[in-house]
Order: sequence, then C-alpha cells, then structure tokens
Amino acid sequence: MTQSSEIAGKANFDHIRYAQLWEDADVLCAALPQAPGKTLVSICSAGDNALAMLTLDPARVVVVDLSPAQIACLHLRIGAYRALSHPEFLELMGSRPSNQRGALLDRAIADLDAETQAFWGELRDDVVAYGAGGVGKFERYFRIFRTKLLPFVHSKKTLDDIFVSRPKPERQEFLDKRFNTWRWRLLLNFFFSRFMMGRMGRDKAFFDHVEGSVAQHVARRIKHAAVDCDPSQNPYLHWIMKGTHGDAVPMPWRAEHYETIRDRLDRLDIRQGALEAFIDDGDKADGFNLSDIFEYMSPDVFAQVYGQILSATNSQARLVYWNMMAPRRVPAAFADKITTLTEEEDLLKAQDKAFFYSDFVIEEFQG
Repeated sequence: MTQSSEIAGKANFDHIRYAQLWEDADVLCAALPQAPGKTLVSICSAGDNALAMLTLDPARVVVVDLSPAQIACLHLRIGAYRALSHPEFLELMGSRPSNQRGALLDRAIADLDAETQAFWGELRDDVVAYGAGGVGKFERYFRIFRTKLLPFVHSKKTLDDIFVSRPKPERQEFLDKRFNTWRWRLLLNFFFSRFMMGRMGRDKAFFDHVEGSVAQHVARRIKHAAVDCDPSQNPYLHWIMKGTHGDAVPMPWRAEHYETIRDRLDRLDIRQGALEAFIDDGDKADGFNLSDIFEYMSPDVFAQVYGQILSATNSQARLVYWNMMAPRRVPAAFADKITTLTEEEDLLKAQDKAFFYSDFVIEEFQG
C-alpha cells in the first residue's frame, strides 16, 4: 500500500505532533451513525476522536497511526480514564489549571507498559507545566504565538472579551472594530506563513499539495470561529488564545461522556502502522475517521489509497475526513460507488468549532 511510503517518507514520527484533538469530535460523531455491534476505524492522532467514537456503541474501534508518539498519547488517556476522576483528568490534560499534574501523571501511567511509562516520564516537566494536551509540536507552536507575540497585538481585556457570549451581529462588530487590527493582520501574515507553520507547527510535508496562502486561509477561518460560531463555546479557540479550555471542553473530555468512554475502553483495538494495519487483515469496517491524511498525498496516491480503503468497507459505511487546503473528494474512478451526503456536510461544517479546516467530507459507500 502507498499510504505509508507517501507519508512515512516525509513526516517526522519521533515526537508528538498533536497532543490533543484539533478536529471537532461533535461533528465527527454526528456524521457517523450509531454503531452497535459494528467496527469503526480511526486515525489515532492524540486518540481523542477514537475515544469519542466509543460513544457510538461499536463492538470495536480499530485505531491506527504511523507514529508511536501518537499511540502513546492514546495509551496515556486510557490510563487516565481508568485512574482519575473527571476533574482530575481535565487537570492532567491541561483543560484546567493544576498544581498536582505530576502526581496525576504518576497515577495515569502506573498500570501502563514500561515503554509508555518511560515515554511520558521524559515529558514529565512539560506535562506539569502545560498539561498532557499541551506538549505536542502544534501546541508548542501556539504557545509561542500566545505568549511571545499576541501580547504585542491585543490586550488581555480584548482577549478576554473574545469569549463573552453575544449575538452574531455583535460578534461581527467585535471582530471588525476591536480584533481585526493592522497589528493582528501583520501577525497572521507572519506567523501563519508556510515557512513559519512548516518550521514550527505542522510537518513540512503537509504543504506539498496545498493550494493558496495559509495566512489568508487562517484569516477566513478566524471569521468562522469568531462570528459564525459562538467563541464562548469554542474550546479550540480558547486554547489557542489562553492556553486552557474555557467553559466548553472537547466532546470526549466532557463529564457526560466520561463514564461511557471509561466503560468501553476495552473495545479499542490499537495498531501502530498505516491503514494497511487494518486493511491487510481482511477486515471490513462500517465507518472511518480518516482525519486529514489525504492532504499529505498526491492526487494519484490519494486515489490508490481511497480504493484500498473501499476494499475494506462494508456497504453503507461512511468515510469521514477533513480538508484544510488540499481539495480531496471521492476520486472519479469510484464516484459510482459513493454517495456524498451534501446536506449533512453543510449542516455540520457550519457547526464545526475546530475551525482550521475548510471542508468536512461525508461519503457513503454503496458497494
């Protein structure tokens, strides 16, 4: 299969790239129907989307990722769900301030394998300082943005006022009159350039197939986050601007899902490797969370991988994925086997609080 050769040859997997989810699990789980007795497949990333998919009541969630560091993020969460109360979990992850993260980390990893314990032991100081959800490359990128540069652009009061709940017309007025200053636009153009994001934020390989200006894309998506959605209910924007989650937290970290996820942890089937770790076994799935993996692929490789995924897909299964700046949808060769659920896509895109992505795709296999 070509996914591993295309991505593994470009991206760096020896460190955590994403220490928490930067995709909205609310829209993911809304796009995937309830799945009692069924098999779902998820790209791991930090593990949060796979955990969220447990709320759909599947028989199992197969979790795959090329990166051992990302798999370690999921193992930490498994240990934390089992050992910690919900408020303690939020402290460990960084959603809430804490003066006991070291002790919480010790409890979370106590029953994990020695390799995972050693991995997180090396990151102990960073976990204590920033939370386990703040130790990835992407989170460090935003920490530099938030602590070193943003104070020269906006006051603490302006940043606090982002998260005051107000009607949409007033959100637009706030963006236009108080937030979208020349200093803010200058910061966007500098910090979200391809050079800076490739050096400090995402893997350089991400930009091989993207189209357009990254900074202009981020500026457009900030409007979605600040005006179209309610910033007071956006945990992703809150973390970027303030380093914690506010009143809202990501879906799998909410109190109402904590016990359900904890009770279903044994349904996770974790496999380090590319999607062939699932496909080559001859398994078939009823739903896929494919994250944004297609953006790392050329159109030709995307078409090959897409076809191989369909070979491991049951009829009526859904393929769910995001695009940021590389347009990817069902390749022409498979169009007759796929129904694009456009109305659901449009509804959920409007609700997507993880605002980096320009497109959210829901495709149903009719094989």
